[in-house]
Amino acid sequence: MTHAPQNAPNTAYIVRPATVADVEGARRVMLDTFYRDFGYGYVPEWHRDVVDIVGTYLDDPRHLLLVTVHGGEVVATTGVRSIGPAHPPHPRWLAERYPPGTTAQVVRVYVKAEHRRHGLARTLVRRACEFAATTPGYDSIYLHTNVHVEGAEAFWRSMAKEVFDARTTGEHGPGVGTVHFEIPMPHLTPAPLAARRWHVPDLGRQQATDDCVELTED
Repeated sequence: MTHAPQNAPNTAYIVRPATVADVEGARRVMLDTFYRDFGYGYVPEWHRDVVDIVGTYLDDPRHLLLVTVHGGEVVATTGVRSIGPAHPPHPRWLAERYPPGTTAQVVRVYVKAEHRRHGLARTLVRRACEFAATTPGYDSIYLHTNVHVEGAEAFWRSMAKEVFDARTTGEHGPGVGTVHFEIPMPHLTPAPLAARRWHVPDLGRQQATDDCVELTED
């Protein structure tokens, strides 16, 4: 069964890999999150991929940008990039544990405010992990989040295992509480990405933490 928000037409949510036609809509979701939800806006050293979505995600076969489309509009995003945490600002041991190339970093897990509480973030992250599991060369799935964002910590703890709580280090500056996580790698058989489309099931109000739950990719 598919699900639509109460304030939107009865149209299904479709989760699929982004195309060139989705780029502007995806960028709009990301920028709105930076300015409206995070409060610090566009930061060049953190958000270079947002400027070059095509080059970062669409042109690299080991990268992925997933979008959720509702009524022809992009309402949510999630990305996968073949990078790990950079040192600095993150600890050297963490960067060595999750090196670029073999690390699938989950990034840009954002949902427009009016489409939250419908399980979109959870569905997107699961599909991103399936992509990592079926793409040759990835050994681990990594992410870090700002736990000061409402719902972020509970959401990621429900899907991932904490690797390092960096709140005491102030990695990203005042007001940002960074915690690093790893998601278990699913055991799946590869399938053609072009054939992958998913309808989001009705998960109801239980997905109360599925909001904008990811911080940066560096």
